[in-house]
Amino acid sequence: MRITTLNVNGIRSAASKGLFDWLPGHKTDFLCVQEIKAHLSDLEGDARFSPKGWHAHFNHALKKGYAGVGIFARREPEQVLDKLGEREFDDEGRYLELRYGKLSVVSLYLPSGSAGPERQASKDRFLAFFLPVLRQWAASGRDYVICGDWNIAHRNIDLKNWRSNQKNSGFLPHERAWLDQVLGEIGWVDGYRALHPQAEGEAYTWWSNRGNAYANNVGWRIDYQVITPSLRGAVQSAGVYKATRFSDHAPLTLDYAL
Repeated sequence: MRITTLNVNGIRSAASKGLFDWLPGHKTDFLCVQEIKAHLSDLEGDARFSPKGWHAHFNHALKKGYAGVGIFARREPEQVLDKLGEREFDDEGRYLELRYGKLSVVSLYLPSGSAGPERQASKDRFLAFFLPVLRQWAASGRDYVICGDWNIAHRNIDLKNWRSNQKNSGFLPHERAWLDQVLGEIGWVDGYRALHPQAEGEAYTWWSNRGNAYANNVGWRIDYQVITPSLRGAVQSAGVYKATRFSDHAPLTLDYAL
């Protein structure tokens, strides 16, 4: 089973850059997308967003042109969930889960705090709210693949200029400590790192649009597939696709023996 995740930075923009032309040849079973920046009414009637052979599900933000997530799945899910239970985040369309028996595939978009103190405060509220949710999911007995833009680089090797970014959102000490809890104490597994524990530049998934960051590979690894320990042994391959740019992020794909 192949699962791909991508922050599209506007699904219509990514489509115009060839995302859905590339998708059939990629042979993935799931494409989880974040930051779709579109309401369902914006996508209806456009065949690109309901491609043949796929089941497309979306959870958009109430605010126009903002946030939102989606999942394109080869198989129709048995259940679709899109509410975490906290209005601030549910109104921003940050979560979508498809269920198949014991397996859950999730598209998740954590808030970014880079726009200023108000947005960082919202991000911190999300981290505080979501940690108990992750504990509950981990204890549920289900197999989870949580795909998404987590907006946090975990370790020094996860971004090019770590020394100069220690006071910037996305690499703040308390954000990294939060991921330590998720991947340590609670026991979730970073799927990519399960296979590539020390990979640096080839692991980056996001580059700023400023200062020739992409050309110079001045990137960050902030997109993850976080999985339950039950799936660690199923991970067969993991890689970032960079041959074509659909967004300021790059697709992260993992293959599972499922």
